Amino acid sequence: MEHAQMNTPLAERYAAVRHRLETAVRRAGRAPADVTLVAVSKYHPAEAVAAVAALGQRDFGENYVQEALQKQEALAGEDILWHCIGHVQSRKAKDVAGRFALIHTVDSEKLAHNLHKALWRPEDDTCPVVQDVLLQVNIGEEVQKSGIDAAETARLAETVLQLPTLRLCGLMCLPPFFDDGEAARPFFAALRKLRDDLELSLGVPLPHLSMGMSGDFEQAVEEGATIVRVGTDIFGPRPPRP
Repeated sequence: MEHAQMNTPLAERYAAVRHRLETAVRRAGRAPADVTLVAVSKYHPAEAVAAVAALGQRDFGENYVQEALQKQEALAGEDILWHCIGHVQSRKAKDVAGRFALIHTVDSEKLAHNLHKALWRPEDDTCPVVQDVLLQVNIGEEVQKSGIDAAETARLAETVLQLPTLRLCGLMCLPPFFDDGEAARPFFAALRKLRDDLELSLGVPLPHLSMGMSGDFEQAVEEGATIVRVGTDIFGPRPPRP
């Protein structure tokens, strides 16, 4: 990979986000390694992803399956970990299973079972790939958003834990949008408590909380986020969807 240009607007935005994240992590009394930045690259071209990867960013999030697969093919030689952060229809499970380092948006038993079927080899009862997943929780109880109700999370978690091709790693949420990150803080705290309660009731570690975006990731870090998803503040305004 060519050396990244450090004085471009893209590089400056990326550096500013890294600085904000590092400051939030220190303020929360946490270690830098505790929080992973996922650069959300939806609608942005593969060239922009490569430019940010050249700055040292490794984790990238995509919302749309077909767009993600196209970028994965275009950037096959890059050292990139891809995250699926958008809603996945159950019928699309075969297109995402095994193709992402982490799927953040498992929100139904049907999707979980279809991911399992896509990875399981019935001819010899083996699973050559184990897919890391998070459960998406509709923590704000918004009818227009995907995600399972908080009260149903334990049942879905139990289902996923019974599927040998899936590894349950934690929870994800997309709280109500607020310009003021402080307004999102109670939702982040609620997701953390839900995760903590699940760890106790299920007896398994759930290390990850994927929460926080451009406008509120500092508050998410303070409330325990291990993964933050930042798009616009890195890549700039999104172009129209292709």
